[in-house]
This record gives sequence, structure tokens and C-alpha cells, in this order.
Amino acid sequence: MDRKELAEFLRRRRELLRPADVGLVKGPRRRTQGLRREEVAQLAGMSTDYYARLEQQRAPQPSVQITTALARALRLTPDERDHLFALIGHNAPACFHPSEHVSPTLLRVLERLNADTPALVLTDMAETLAMNPIATALLGDRTRHTGLARSCFYRWFTDPAERLYYAEEDRPRHTRTQAARLRAALTAGSDVDRAARMVAELHEISPEFVRVWELGEVARRYEESKTILHPDLGRIDVDAQFLCTQDRTQTLVVLAARPGTDSQGKLELLSVIGHQQFAP
Repeated sequence: MDRKELAEFLRRRRELLRPADVGLVKGPRRRTQGLRREEVAQLAGMSTDYYARLEQQRAPQPSVQITTALARALRLTPDERDHLFALIGHNAPACFHPSEHVSPTLLRVLERLNADTPALVLTDMAETLAMNPIATALLGDRTRHTGLARSCFYRWFTDPAERLYYAEEDRPRHTRTQAARLRAALTAGSDVDRAARMVAELHEISPEFVRVWELGEVARRYEESKTILHPDLGRIDVDAQFLCTQDRTQTLVVLAARPGTDSQGKLELLSVIGHQQFAP
């Protein structure tokens, strides 16, 4: 706990707030523009004496609950809240806003990509929220699934068709990656309850999942390169680039083949024919 920096931070934030910012009446006898100590204490649900001692560098370490109340009382932004937690000596809680709607920023980027560049928007639970046409032609429609099967984590261990898009030699690595990313979602994701249900069900129905889960691996990163097996065009090698929302609950994944390669030619062909049936 950094008492000196904490005291200065609390004082500065208190002095920057106006009574109207927090629903208080200014009153005729107020000498300063900022909030009084007793007002912050009242908003945070603590004693004025305890808050005063925080600004005087004499108070014991506040609990997580009190820290959260202070952040709320001082109307801190997410970055300021995280800074407050760090000064007090606590890990900042996750700040997630899971949504079924695609981030407007990611959607604008998705819509402006070249027609031969596959891209899709995923949640941190590996659920596909949106795909451009060539991504659908390359990977199939991944937005059609329902229930737990919306998540690629779940489908990898329950739907054999999910693995047909990956070379057989790469599947063991993908298996470990799916379990490792699910573990990250379980402990620090936007919907830990849903992740817990998924883990419990996979334990019941997939011995393979149980084996890799016991490895205890955890990862949040996506793979930067992969080989996709298209049912008609065969192997397509792509590199992946990622654009995440600030809270990392949604990620735009852009798949691009290297210029001049056979894979680039196949993507250009896909962008033209899309879902049309290939001639035998």
C-alpha cells in the first residue's frame, strides 16, 4: 500500500469533483469547488474519520469492498479505478461487459476489409458473433450454433466436424489450445458461470477433454498462423491478426494469406465463387 500516493490521489480526485457531479447541492457556505471529506465518506458508506485518515496517510489498508466503494464515490474511470486498487495493494477486479451485439468499432472494420480477406468476430468464450462472406465460405457458418455449442471450445470436444478444418497433425496442438483458453475464460472471462457449466459438461462427455484439462495449461492468445483444410480447395495457409475491444471480450480475427502464394490464389477464388458448388 502506497500511503503517500494514495493520499494525494484521493485528494486530487475529491477536489476535481463538483457537488452537482454526485447529486449534491452546493450550498451558500462552500469555500472550495471540490467535495468535502465528509461528503466522499458519505457517498462511500464509511466514517468521515476513516476517510480523513486515508488522506492523512494514517489509515490501515482498506478492504476490497471499501476500495470499490471509494472508486464509485469518486466517479473514477476504469483506468483510475485500477490505479486506485494498485495504490491500495489489491488486484483490480475484471471489468467486463459481455454482449451478444458486435462492437460497432469491430463491425466497421469487418465491413471494410477486402473481399478476399476472411474475418470474424469472436467473444472470449470463442463464440462467433459475425463473419464476412469469405470467412463463411472458408470455415462454414459458425454463427448458426446454439446453446453451449456456440463456443468453439465446446464443439472441438463434442462435434467431429469441427476438426475437419484442421490438418490431422495440428489437431493435438489445437486440442490443448482449446482447453487452455477455456481455463482462462473460466478464471478471468466475461461469463465465468457459463464457462463453469461448459467445463462440467465436458468432464461428463469427453474423456479427451479430461486428459488435457488435467495438464493445467492456461492461455489467452490466439495462434498467429494456421492451416485451414477447405473441403474443395485443400490446404490454405493463413496468418492471423487480432483487434480486441478494450475489455477483451470481443476480438476481430483477420486471416490473410501471404501475397503471391498458392493460398492467396485460393482465397481470391473463394471470394469470387463463395458458396457455389465446385465441379467434381
